Formats: sequence, structure tokens, C-alpha cells
Amino acid sequence: MEHVDYIPRPTIIDNIRPETPTEKGFTLRFTNGEPFNFHPGQFAEVSVLGAGEAPFCIASSPAQTDAIEIVVRRYPEGMVTAALHQLQAGDYVGVRGPLGSGFPVEENRGRDIIIVAGGIGLPAVRATILYLLDHRSEYRRGTLLYGARTPADRVYKDDLEVWEGAVEIVCQQTVDVKDEHETWDGKVGFVTELIKEQQLEPEQTAIFMCGPAPMIRPAASLLQEMGVPATNMWISMEAHMKCGVGKCGHCTMKDKYVCLDGPIFRYDEIQDIQQFQEAL
Repeated sequence: MEHVDYIPRPTIIDNIRPETPTEKGFTLRFTNGEPFNFHPGQFAEVSVLGAGEAPFCIASSPAQTDAIEIVVRRYPEGMVTAALHQLQAGDYVGVRGPLGSGFPVEENRGRDIIIVAGGIGLPAVRATILYLLDHRSEYRRGTLLYGARTPADRVYKDDLEVWEGAVEIVCQQTVDVKDEHETWDGKVGFVTELIKEQQLEPEQTAIFMCGPAPMIRPAASLLQEMGVPATNMWISMEAHMKCGVGKCGHCTMKDKYVCLDGPIFRYDEIQDIQQFQEAL
């Protein structure tokens, strides 16, 4: 392993944005002047002195090499996430990475790209969306299908509004339930309802997906019923990780380590793994 796998780089918190009642977005700027190059779908380990470290998907554009963006959900029992939520702009944290595999964006040039995301899974695919927009002429149709529990639970609401009005990408949203205090006039239902509406050329379509475990199998099964081969679908399993370098064993799925072999897996590689099925 390279030194980048073990040694955190110092970063300063440039900006903190509230995303939802339980999630905040952080912009972390590197202070040593070295570029941070990564592929869409990779992750980084973020460390807080005295609290530890945790893995977070990189949500910013790969074209930006002097800073990264992450979204942090605060868990009551999470030492690192609680510590991050207590920090302010100007504080320092450590970042090591980039780690893991990315979505195969280059291998799928010339295809329709459909990105399926649920809840806090959107940050894991945001870098891919931004990459596709930066390389729009290299792909056919680009589509984002995003579902969240309620309108308030959506992350990157400003981006979603821009993408819904853009011609470069088709952006469709839905929520499981309509909050009675929200003026939501969009669709209500699971993200699978959005998938059913798509007109697909299955062999010419690549699927990139990240979301809560109960979303993955129904969405992937539906896409297979619509003719998309399992070999044309890639799933982010980033929620299963911990140490990031295959030492703690937290992310093992049968003969695979999510952090080393993934976190991006082709669906046919994982759909029959016992632990993956049980997790869903």
C-alpha cells in the first residue's frame, strides 16, 4: 500500500452547509498544495483529533483538486460524526485517500447513463453527475432518478433545482411521503416508480446506483426485468466500510472487502453474496 493509504493530509474546513435536520455538507481544503486527484465514486477517510476517523464518499467534482466535499449524517452513537458536527469553518481535520474503486465512467462512454440515488446516497453519485456534465458530449442521454423519505430529507436541494431545469441532464425526484408542512408539488412514491417510466435501450444503458439497502435489490431487479443486464449495473456499497484499507474486517462480504474490492461493484459480482442479500 502507498503512504496515502495511512497518512492523513491536513485540511481546513472552508464551509459548512446544513443539508437536512441531521446532515451537514463540508468543504475541506488541502493546505499542503498537492493536488488531490480521484475518480467519481471513490471515498476518503476523514479524521478528527481525539474522536477518530470515518469513511465518506467524495461528493465534489473530480475537476476540483484543491478541496473535496463530503456530507456527514450525525449519528447519536457516532463519535466521529458527532465531532464533525461540532466543528466550525476554520477548524482542521485530516483526510487520507482517495481510496477504493470508482464508477466506470470512461468505460461507458457513448452509452445512456442512468444514476439512481436514494436519500444520503446522492453524495456518493454527485461526483459522477458533475463528471458527466463536464464531459457531456462523450455520452448519450444522462438521467438522475432520486428518491428521499420526505422533501426535507433531500440533500443538495440547490443542485437538484438546477438539474431539474437543465437541458444537459434529466433529473426526476420523488419522496416516500409528503411532509404536511412542505409545499411539495412533486411526485410521491418510491424511486422504482421513476424507473418504470424510463424508455430504455438496455444494452446501451449503464446504471450507477447508491442508496439505502432496501432500495437496491428492488431497483436492480426491476431494471433487469426491463432488460438491463446485471453486467451493465454498478452499485456503491460505501455504507459498509470502516477502516478503508482492509484491516478491520468490518466490510467483508464473503470473499470481498468493500473498501479494497469496491466500494463500487458490478451488480453480477454481488447479487448472490449471502451477506449482501441479508443486508437488504
